[in-house]
Amino acid sequence: MSKKALVIVDLQNDYFPNGKWVLDGIEAASANAARLLAASREAGVPVVHVHHESGADAPFFNPGTEGAEINGSVKPADGEETVLKHAPNSFKDTELEAILRRGDIEQLTICGAMSQMCIDATTRAAADLGFTCTVIHDACAARATAFDGVDVPAQQVHAAFMASLGFGYAKVISTDEYLADS
Repeated sequence: MSKKALVIVDLQNDYFPNGKWVLDGIEAASANAARLLAASREAGVPVVHVHHESGADAPFFNPGTEGAEINGSVKPADGEETVLKHAPNSFKDTELEAILRRGDIEQLTICGAMSQMCIDATTRAAADLGFTCTVIHDACAARATAFDGVDVPAQQVHAAFMASLGFGYAKVISTDEYLADS
């Protein structure tokens, strides 16, 4: 059996109500991520917490602010790895790949935020590096956006990115499906 790890990406306070860049569905996604975290801890599955810091002039995740802190719903426990990143791809210029390789990890369970940025970039990079990926769609959250004068609601943004990841980069399933299989 391949060794797996849970990777929780950017569930940070700025994405939550009263934060600087609130995502639609973040509280439900975080609650599901907390369920995955509890199950991983109970099963002895390694957990890696990834968090982002932006430049001082960025609209959110400013270094040293409460908004940049990992949300209490998925706070790292003693002994769990944390990775600081400065780009959407959690592998870019970080120790994430080295941490996973040291643990002989082959399968990643990925959740967090934002679906259309860091979850997408991290999952695609992980697959390109040879990891088998499972994305837990209801433990991820997105934000509405616009393109070429077209407003795109968060639900559609999320669905489009989950569909794309499911097509060629990852198995995309719900928290309940994942926990039933674990």
